[in-house]
Amino acid sequence: GESGGGGGGGDAEGGGMGAPSQGVHLVFDASFLPGETAIMVPHTSDGRVMFAIPWHGHTLVGTTDTALEEVEDEPRAFDHEVEFILETAGQYLHHAPGREDVLSVWAGIRPLVKAPGAASTAALSRDHSIHVDRNGLLTIAGGKWTTARKMAEDCVDQAALLAGLEERDCVTKRLRIHGYHHHAQKFGARGVYGSDAIAIEDLIRVEPELGRRLDGDLPYVEAEVVWAARWEMARTVEDVLARRTRALVLNARAARRMAAPVAALLARELGRGVEWEREQVEMFDRLARGYLP
Repeated sequence: GESGGGGGGGDAEGGGMGAPSQGVHLVFDASFLPGETAIMVPHTSDGRVMFAIPWHGHTLVGTTDTALEEVEDEPRAFDHEVEFILETAGQYLHHAPGREDVLSVWAGIRPLVKAPGAASTAALSRDHSIHVDRNGLLTIAGGKWTTARKMAEDCVDQAALLAGLEERDCVTKRLRIHGYHHHAQKFGARGVYGSDAIAIEDLIRVEPELGRRLDGDLPYVEAEVVWAARWEMARTVEDVLARRTRALVLNARAARRMAAPVAALLARELGRGVEWEREQVEMFDRLARGYLP
């Protein structure tokens, strides 16, 4: 494992070392970046990197770097962040987007680790660091989703060393996770399910109406809701539209339209009533409004 640095929890030794930074992303239709090639702008007007990526049949553009004093459970994009991305992206995309072209806008928080003398959060590393206090409490801080496996490896290696446990080689680097499939792309939009795409097709064969699309602007079908409820522990409309599928972050308006049919399907699977359906639609609608430009 790697030592030094700092963490964001535990006690006074490991706490207070986080520097949260917000990054905002905008989603447009695929016409703004035709083809399958991404664009990276290595140096924007504020010194950051910007990218545009073909993503699930849409164009994903980001990102910003805004230091935050407080972290919200549901972060929201600031107007100046949206305007910055629109202005910068307009110089590189197939045609310049306007706010009316934004299908969804969303923000995430980076758990950066403070560094002495850093002029801004943009100058901070996305690497993780491990801190061990005098009581043997191990704290890992920083990192990102794409390095989560390596973070876990380093953390467990360090913990095993501290505890004097038997040294073993990590096996997760080459471990195939559930759903692995050599040719998942052959399943089209349902390729994200990997080998489970076959089971979803089986649901549709047994109950053909589950092959109906939930909205004309997105590829998701009713069978995916049933699958999410039965096998992916989905219990709310938000679970389905924000986490089991990418509906909310791809097209917030379409996701709002999908809320009612998704609630009805979930109610059938979970044995819920009409009042529960209504509450679910209202709760999701409040959430989805925050993803509109």
